[in-house]
Amino acid sequence: MNDFNKTLKSRYKHIKQEAIEQWEALQSNPDPVIYLGMGSCGIASGAGEVWNAVEKNISGLKQKIHLLKVGCIGPCYLEPFLDIKLPGKPRLCFNNVDANRAEKIINEYIIKSEAKLKPLGHLGEQVEEFDGIKSFWSIPMLKNQKRIVLRNCGIVDPENIKHYIARDGFQGLINAFNKGPEGVIEEVKIAGLRGRGGAGFPTFKKWQFCREAKGSPKYLICNADEGDPGAFMNRSLIEGDPFALLEGMLIAAYAIGSNYGYIYIRAEYPLAIHRLKIAINQMQKTGLLGKNILDSGFDFEVKLKEGAGAFVCGEETALIASIEGERGMPRNRPPFPAVSGLNGKPTNINNVETLGTVPNILRKGGKWYSGFGTEKSKGTKTFALVGKVRRTGLIEVPLGTTLREIIFDIGGGTLKPFKAVQTGGPSGGCLSKEFLDLPIDYESLTEAGSIMGSGGLIVMDEHSCMVDIAKYFLRFTSQESCGKCTPCRIGTRKMVEILERITEGKGNMEDISILESLADTVKKGSLCGLGQTAPNPVLTTLKYFKDEYEAHIDKKRCPAAVCRDLVVYRVIKEKCTGCQRCVEVCPAQAISGPRSEPHNLDPEKCIKCRACYEICRFDAIAGDAIIIE
Repeated sequence: MNDFNKTLKSRYKHIKQEAIEQWEALQSNPDPVIYLGMGSCGIASGAGEVWNAVEKNISGLKQKIHLLKVGCIGPCYLEPFLDIKLPGKPRLCFNNVDANRAEKIINEYIIKSEAKLKPLGHLGEQVEEFDGIKSFWSIPMLKNQKRIVLRNCGIVDPENIKHYIARDGFQGLINAFNKGPEGVIEEVKIAGLRGRGGAGFPTFKKWQFCREAKGSPKYLICNADEGDPGAFMNRSLIEGDPFALLEGMLIAAYAIGSNYGYIYIRAEYPLAIHRLKIAINQMQKTGLLGKNILDSGFDFEVKLKEGAGAFVCGEETALIASIEGERGMPRNRPPFPAVSGLNGKPTNINNVETLGTVPNILRKGGKWYSGFGTEKSKGTKTFALVGKVRRTGLIEVPLGTTLREIIFDIGGGTLKPFKAVQTGGPSGGCLSKEFLDLPIDYESLTEAGSIMGSGGLIVMDEHSCMVDIAKYFLRFTSQESCGKCTPCRIGTRKMVEILERITEGKGNMEDISILESLADTVKKGSLCGLGQTAPNPVLTTLKYFKDEYEAHIDKKRCPAAVCRDLVVYRVIKEKCTGCQRCVEVCPAQAISGPRSEPHNLDPEKCIKCRACYEICRFDAIAGDAIIIE
């Protein structure tokens, strides 16, 4: 561990030493240590019940056992995670643990020392080097990642500041104080960090503009209003390592000359809010927030602002309006927030991942960080990998990694043949299999008609209808439009109406040209990024999957058997093995037949929910086109 600057408060130096001793004692503990994943994904999967079961099972033991909560380590599809660290052995990972399985693990590994249940793998320390990061993780989804911003998630107790401090926490802040504000901005410039909220604007420039702007006080705002369907990067980082975000805010505030900060976070993130409040309280008690932080003469305080969940408040000026108590609606720019933002004062806004990355840049150096990524897109990026991929969860990879590496090497590929991936959330584009070798960076995605966004990656297979996908995301952005500007308010709604008509078998070929014309108008005429990017799913699906639109219009057929008005389901007798999986999932009891014999499907009872179609392993359920005159 690096020595702290001699000018720091003796109280903090004592806490640093105490934190290191506590952490090292935990790693070389003569007693067993149990780690339980208690992020939102783990809790939703039953981690709370597992926690109670573990407490009950170890309470009566004579042997001392440490039980710790950690955040999400990434493979959400394997939650709940329960890890055991036995003296002198690597940390063993057990997945999909329930109360009964937890009891067996404790009994076999701790009480009897007769292990029969095999772990998923093991976790070892991540070794950081100038030219890369080596890890000793044996879990398939983690092996090919480079974890910088997520380095503590799933490793430390997010409600214990000593764990963060012991792992070089706040060393970036110490280095920032030694460099001075201009030196900090220069270090971020060398790192090549670009905004991880989606736009990719150079972070150092944003900071420089705000620092040079006239007026005071200056404000720093963290945008934690993560509203993309299927996205959870920011939430997981806050839940697993809230101190990283707060340290990043301290460094950014020091660089721009701000003494006041806000974290704008949606109220739907109760666990993230809870852990932020704990972290803020612990930092205040430790002298890391408030007046004269670490005897530096720098003051900074943070307030939480809970948003009501409006997607448009992810836009900077709408977010500012919400903090000011007004309706969250975008404002004309210029003036930009760096000149006139919150309360008309210079304001800098960065998202969670951007700020969470900053401490590592100041801790290890801008040159070190720039060693990851590509020439124009430096560093790493977190992604929420979801959809029809085998391994879903949170990942972090260097920018420039190809879609193929992410989907197939890290995500394990798809069960059915791959069809498309949408990058950038509801405003992103849907890219076909011809783009699998496309490197993920800001320029490449934009050139392909998509965007980086905040980091959502939704994988689709041959059972996904691209017209239906476009309709789903455009309906979302249309409903989330604030309504201030006409192109977005009316244009997106009209596009949704056309897509609905097409998926109902009522479209005509003129609809395609009308969609393209409307999309162009909405993109060029909308006031903010929501409207300017909303047509992307339509434009990319029209470009790369036009044959599916034509099938819906000309043949009145949905090739993926998704659109209810264009499909009727039946059992292919020659393929049906009578396994009864379809019988078990059918909510309408439309499928019948004895086990091991071909089943029957009553079209009068069928509600077209697709449950049987999705679950059949033998492709024995067919979705036939309905002939519409």
